[in-house]
Amino acid sequence: MNTVENLQYNTERPQLHIPEYGRHFQKMVDHALGIEDREERNRVAQAIISHMGNMQPHLRDVPDFQHKLWDQLFIMSDFKLDVDSPYPIPSKEKLQERPQPLEYPQNHPKYRFYGNNIKRMIDEAVKWDKGDKRSGLEYAIANHMKKCYLNWNKDTVDDKVIFNHLHELSNGQIDLAADGENLTESGQFLKQRAVRSNRSTPTKKGQRPNRGKKRH
Repeated sequence: MNTVENLQYNTERPQLHIPEYGRHFQKMVDHALGIEDREERNRVAQAIISHMGNMQPHLRDVPDFQHKLWDQLFIMSDFKLDVDSPYPIPSKEKLQERPQPLEYPQNHPKYRFYGNNIKRMIDEAVKWDKGDKRSGLEYAIANHMKKCYLNWNKDTVDDKVIFNHLHELSNGQIDLAADGENLTESGQFLKQRAVRSNRSTPTKKGQRPNRGKKRH
């Protein structure tokens, strides 16, 4: 009965600063905090760091990983452990500081179905010197624009529409309408899309595809 009454639940214990190391490591850090002799405290801290490194032996001797271990030691001590660290001792405020939000491109293109990469390709193409390479790139971009347009929600599109969009997105620097050439037929893009769709359609386990069977 006394043994049952002396049981401790984790909910009744102090919260761990880094749960991954477990409560035994936390107890070792708490023990180090109570050592008055500085030399002994430094020795115990080095022993704790060594045991922490044993949990990931392949990284134990990597300098950056050693720095991380010392930072974690100070975190587990709530930044109260006074020992000689080989690395700058971090401050609690610095580690709790929220990172700056990432900056995302906030451009809102007029023709969103083309995507941002098309606009980047167009901006790069206009930097090239005019010639066969630039002409090939321009037609490749136009064909890709046509495929994107058809993937959007259309079954067909006139090449003039693509040429006009390309002329507008390039600020008038690319004009394929004047060359009189045609892009890939819409049916070819739609055929490729249908093939990809059929390949990606899963069949139920044990179900045979219905090929050439007549329904009466």
